[in-house]
Amino acid sequence: MKKPLLLLVMVVFFFLQGFSQAGTTANKVKSDEDRNFRIPLIGELAPSFTAESTNGTINFPSDYGHKWKILLSHPQDFTPVCSTEVLELANLQPEFDKLGVQLVVVSVGALSAHVQWKKALEMVKLKDREPVKIKFPLVDDENIVISKEYGMIHPETNSTKSVRGVFIVDPNDIIQAIYFYPMNVGRSTDELVRMVTALQIANRDKVLTPVNWKAGNDVLLPHPPKIDQNAQTAQADEYYNPIWFMWFKKGNHE
Repeated sequence: MKKPLLLLVMVVFFFLQGFSQAGTTANKVKSDEDRNFRIPLIGELAPSFTAESTNGTINFPSDYGHKWKILLSHPQDFTPVCSTEVLELANLQPEFDKLGVQLVVVSVGALSAHVQWKKALEMVKLKDREPVKIKFPLVDDENIVISKEYGMIHPETNSTKSVRGVFIVDPNDIIQAIYFYPMNVGRSTDELVRMVTALQIANRDKVLTPVNWKAGNDVLLPHPPKIDQNAQTAQADEYYNPIWFMWFKKGNHE
């Protein structure tokens, strides 16, 4: 009698153990899935989406054709850091226009809130400047679908609000640069202008840009130049190399 009873107890014990482990595994898988908001990488096609915005319905990136685009995320409307960023982007709109860049701002909030936020911002005098119009769209991402698609939800920070993500997308809709900032630190809008300028010159002239490069600075060559023996003097004024594996090209490259 004891043996069948012992056997029954062992069977029940192992069944419960297996059920418990299966439950733990299922919960872990579900948790991993919830947290797996993959970040699109440099060189990949920018994920597309259709959403409502303060400029109407937009289809990103197709609506903007053969242009450079910058997609930026904001954790929430009416927050101080986000507000300064939007105002600074609006102030730099002429610079982005010169570069042929379309700005698209995604904020975790409803369209109705975006509309009111935009109206409020367009009355603000920041840094003693006159109020500016916000021409770029503020996109409704109340359901955080876009933020998830672009890997801008970082659950260890917040599971319902995005971090400050930036994706610079080229005219072929390929991601060329990515930035992520925490919620409590504002971005450098000057760096966005610098980065797009550098990317455009690097792509156009097949060159590289060195550390702290700014528009007009010397650029690097990916390989040593072919020196014309009959024009060495002229080329010496154009190229220089502080060491054999580092060649610079002089001149204004704006």
